[in-house]
Amino acid sequence: MPSPSDMLGPSRFLTTRWSVVLNAGGAKPDSPEALEALCTAYWRPIHGFIRRRGHDQDDARDLTQGFFAQFLERLDLRGLDPARGRFRAYLLACVKHFLANEHEKERALKRGGGERFVDIEFDDDAGHFEPTDERTPEREFERQWAHSVLRRGLERLRLEQVLREGLFDRLKPTLAGESVEGGYAAVADEFDMTSVAVKVAVHRLKKRYAQMLLEEVARTVETPQEIEDELDHLLRALEG
Repeated sequence: MPSPSDMLGPSRFLTTRWSVVLNAGGAKPDSPEALEALCTAYWRPIHGFIRRRGHDQDDARDLTQGFFAQFLERLDLRGLDPARGRFRAYLLACVKHFLANEHEKERALKRGGGERFVDIEFDDDAGHFEPTDERTPEREFERQWAHSVLRRGLERLRLEQVLREGLFDRLKPTLAGESVEGGYAAVADEFDMTSVAVKVAVHRLKKRYAQMLLEEVARTVETPQEIEDELDHLLRALEG
């Protein structure tokens, strides 16, 4: 049975989160766009962690924005060593350091510092996150990280698919192991398809979604050998 890294094939050679960070201080023209995508991807995990640390909704939003503004301004990024560990662990350590400094300084946040600034957009759910259980800040960070991987994979899948209007949304529940409303026969009647054609479409979507998730996980590690461990960690984080 092929390993996750073998299943990726040539697509394994994607821009990883580490490579984006390590190139942040360089002159590559795509660095700002890559950094913006990185920050957008990790907004929810960072925001969830800060909320769990006891900050209210408005403060958590400002602190999250302040963290990323400061993150983009750092000039010592190229001295980092990916061998130190997973990117998510590195980012979490950066957030803890940032919050400790902010607490120590007891000053108003600077939103951009006059250098780089990423105007990160996030939806209402992220902005109105309310802790409802006893999950630790670290576990909340991991859970939000796992869900962000799933969301990015799903959005990439949606943009890639060439399906009849509305068909993707009807079949999307199957990607989470759920049934479609009314069953395949109802979908077939609705879109003038055969039940067999619907089953084939679902099979292809699931296969491609799995590939998308592998690619997203691969972006968060530095070596192919780490992919399987990171997939296991993602599943545990979702359960937690």
